[in-house]
Amino acid sequence: MVTLGWVLVFKRPFQIGSAAALLVASVSIFFPNYYKSEARVLPVEAKGASGGLGNLSAAAAAFGVSVPGGDGNDANFVDILNSRTLKEKLLQSEFTFKANSWRFGPEHDLRQTLGSYLREPNLDKSLGKLNEMLGATRDLKSKVITISAETESPTLSQQVVQRWVQLLEAFAQEKGRTRGGAKATFAEARLKEARQELSEIEQDFLKFLNANRNYALSSDPSVRLTGIRLDSEMKLRQQLVMTLAMNREQALMEEKNDIPIVNILDVGNLPIEKSRPARFQFTILAFLVSVIAVLSWEFRGKIMASMFDVEAK
Repeated sequence: MVTLGWVLVFKRPFQIGSAAALLVASVSIFFPNYYKSEARVLPVEAKGASGGLGNLSAAAAAFGVSVPGGDGNDANFVDILNSRTLKEKLLQSEFTFKANSWRFGPEHDLRQTLGSYLREPNLDKSLGKLNEMLGATRDLKSKVITISAETESPTLSQQVVQRWVQLLEAFAQEKGRTRGGAKATFAEARLKEARQELSEIEQDFLKFLNANRNYALSSDPSVRLTGIRLDSEMKLRQQLVMTLAMNREQALMEEKNDIPIVNILDVGNLPIEKSRPARFQFTILAFLVSVIAVLSWEFRGKIMASMFDVEAK
């Protein structure tokens, strides 16, 4: 009798919970599947970085990113990934992928930009949708950056992640070359000026020698003094040209060392299993919530009495 009583008590909640679970399961079937692709990169600061901030900090400063110290240079990669500049380039990138025309429709090949895929003509709204699709996080201990993209197409998710990593690499190399190249360009310009000055002093000295071949033995002090001055000036210019040439070579070497390296640990994988929606979990949750709600309603009298009894005590 006791067992039968408990069965009767739970019969109605179980029926309502089963109906709710069935309803949720039926509706969730029409939700599209999403697939997440992930890539992992390990940034390495440039060898030629100086002043504690390095060139990546200077690159991040182009986006208005403030860097208080040199210990978080790798965090700038996340700031650069999340920058509007890179995401606008990502929206303009074209991809070829497979997608369903509707939830249960057959797959067909598509070739379109990511902006067209999002079906949002407004750029700001497209960036908002893109932010929901993308993710970039950094592990504080290992400093590994995880880059992810989640779309309705497995191939599109993989291609978006790989393209995002390519844009990060291109940006880091471009900014590194720009900073190092500025030094090399300045050194080249100064070397050109020094060579021109050396050529002029050589011409002046040549003219002087043609008129005064043995100026060191001349009885005229002014001739000897002029010859010594021109000879010293020419040697000084020659030394300056040598020094500037060495500085230019050093600047060219620094230009290569200034480029931050992005070590790709995992290229974007092709996801097989969907990342969401969690239909089974939604169904179980709907069942449990419905059962608890019905039981709470049926035993509301006892629950209220128990609550007031506790308050009275």
